[in-house]
Amino acid sequence: MLLTYVDESYTDRWYWIGALLVPEAVAIPLSDALDEVMAEAAKTYGVGRDAELHGYDLFQGRAPWTGVPPRARIAVYNSALRAIGAHDVTIILRGVDRHGLADRYGDTRPAHEVVLSHLLERVDGYAAMREELALVIADEVDNPAAHRSDLTRYRVDGTGGYRSRRLTRIVDTLHFAPSHASRLVQGVDLVTFLFRRMASGVGTDPREVTTNRRLWSWVEPRRYHSWCWRPSGRRMHEGPA
Repeated sequence: MLLTYVDESYTDRWYWIGALLVPEAVAIPLSDALDEVMAEAAKTYGVGRDAELHGYDLFQGRAPWTGVPPRARIAVYNSALRAIGAHDVTIILRGVDRHGLADRYGDTRPAHEVVLSHLLERVDGYAAMREELALVIADEVDNPAAHRSDLTRYRVDGTGGYRSRRLTRIVDTLHFAPSHASRLVQGVDLVTFLFRRMASGVGTDPREVTTNRRLWSWVEPRRYHSWCWRPSGRRMHEGPA
């Protein structure tokens, strides 16, 4: 079984959703490793051990990271990504240009629905290749019932689009968990947030670019697939690597 943790990261222009596929035997060791990252941060910087590893908060110094120096916050981010990259996990990321989507379809195709369908196609295909099943656990979102209904439709009718796929390897329904209660949801948040910043060109300061590349290098070997759909222009495929 592949426990598949899903989270989103977006700006006004770009919408990304990432998946961290964790074999069941890896789930507890990786969760423990991320707990150890926070235990060390608590000892060194005075942050609560139960604080959330959240990409935006770490980058911006938001609560509970208020007052923690930037270098220290980057060190925590680095330790967390290093822990993720040290485990046998797989990363899949999908994105869309929201402006192009709106130009082509107006308000009829929400970015989250479009990107999630593309992501689930790839998760299902990867699970089939591995002869595994996937259970999807996502960060809490608005209207979870609608997303569960979409998954049911994808099983019967396919995902639609140019490479429509009937989802046969994703079991049960979509499960939603509060990120503060799951280190593995936090892990996919860290991965997706950083990838979105790099792929969409946020942060042009050479020092930040270098830092981001160094952080990403820990998990790059785990990236199986990434792709951003630009409905009104050329396709952006590989992202930061």
